[in-house]
Amino acid sequence: MHRLFVAIRPPRPVREQLLALMGGVAGVRWQTDDQLHITLRFIGEVDRHTGSDIAAALGSIRHPPFEASLSGIGTFGRRGQPGALWAGLAPHEPLKALHKKVDHACVRAGVAAEGRAYQPHITLARLKRGSGSVAGLAEASAGLSSPPFTIDSFGLFESTLTPDGAVYTLIERYRLN
Repeated sequence: MHRLFVAIRPPRPVREQLLALMGGVAGVRWQTDDQLHITLRFIGEVDRHTGSDIAAALGSIRHPPFEASLSGIGTFGRRGQPGALWAGLAPHEPLKALHKKVDHACVRAGVAAEGRAYQPHITLARLKRGSGSVAGLAEASAGLSSPPFTIDSFGLFESTLTPDGAVYTLIERYRLN
């Protein structure tokens, strides 16, 4: 079985800007440079045959390259407890349009449609019960922004869970055209 997802790797200057924000909060698991990405679609566990079908379906996507910028910072959580700290992206529309095409490709390959609303973001940290508050960092970084960067490709990745966090391996890259 393979644990798959579809994502965009931001360029090095954007990743370096995000890495510079990380720190100063106890008990969180900060993402590494290799883990920073914009998820387009989490697929989950699939067999090799389904993985091949997904890879082929993703290859049929046609979408023009576009620009995006970092835009703010926030948290996702459950029951009032933040579980992840993230950096936002703008504009949302081209990312949402690409997400929709990726989701349709996955459905054509036999994967259930995405059930959650899509929120373009880059996860910066995973928070646990007992983690320090990220409120100060979120407030200080609320105006997070970056120069626009071009998004001209996305990739199919495999995620391998380890005690030190997930390790992501690029399986295939797809150029936007």
